[in-house]
Amino acid sequence: MFLLKKLLSPLLLPVPFCSVLLIVGFVLLWSTRRQKAGKLFVTIGGLLLIFLGYGISTNWLLKPLERQYQPILRVESLTAQNPEPIKWIVVLGGGGSFSSQLPSPSQLSNASLTRLIEGIRLHRQLPGSKLILSEGNIFESGPVGEIMGQVAQDLGVDKADLVMETQSQDTEAQATLMLPLVGSERFILVTSASHMPRSMALFRKQGLNPIAAPTDFESVSAESWRPSALYPSAGGLRKAELAIHEYVGLAWAKLRGKI
Repeated sequence: MFLLKKLLSPLLLPVPFCSVLLIVGFVLLWSTRRQKAGKLFVTIGGLLLIFLGYGISTNWLLKPLERQYQPILRVESLTAQNPEPIKWIVVLGGGGSFSSQLPSPSQLSNASLTRLIEGIRLHRQLPGSKLILSEGNIFESGPVGEIMGQVAQDLGVDKADLVMETQSQDTEAQATLMLPLVGSERFILVTSASHMPRSMALFRKQGLNPIAAPTDFESVSAESWRPSALYPSAGGLRKAELAIHEYVGLAWAKLRGKI
């Protein structure tokens, strides 16, 4: 099921989906007499690709996901609301690949590195807390939890303050494996802002008590508009990919009763 999900779900993302439309359109145009159908497929595929390449158009897809939870600027705001101590900070991995030829930070994806840095920032505000770094070995990439642990140590975190969870392959498995580690205790959950709604829902479904600490924000406010936003870009497609990936993930989890 995991392999099938990884094979099929990318077909719903902008570039593969639009590519399929364009390929079908070109086949119809050049190999059949169905010229109208071919033109329709090419037109829809091309216009959709251009539309999703605009950051202005894709921000509206991401913002509803990224603005559901506010970032934690200072941990004191949490302890002021609830004096119960927070012992755990759980950082969800976002991909990586082990290589003995690269320094440890370069072995992590941008998402994993940003999440880890946020976890370390919060850890330093919570004396006595421990970091749980969660993600396993996906397609022989090496256990991402271990790579994050090495980066954390390289950045000055004591090894005694680290717990590496290296068995999970997706967010659902991370939520399941976290229960025996943290039980019913409150803990801070760190992941990308767009991924936070699905993560919180999956973790709460397991009876866990997470506090959202979103990071790695991709959608921008109107105040930060730039002239480059007038043109489609790979960055715009990346935002669309993030948003569609999460909406599909939420729908799939809801369909199976996981959230």
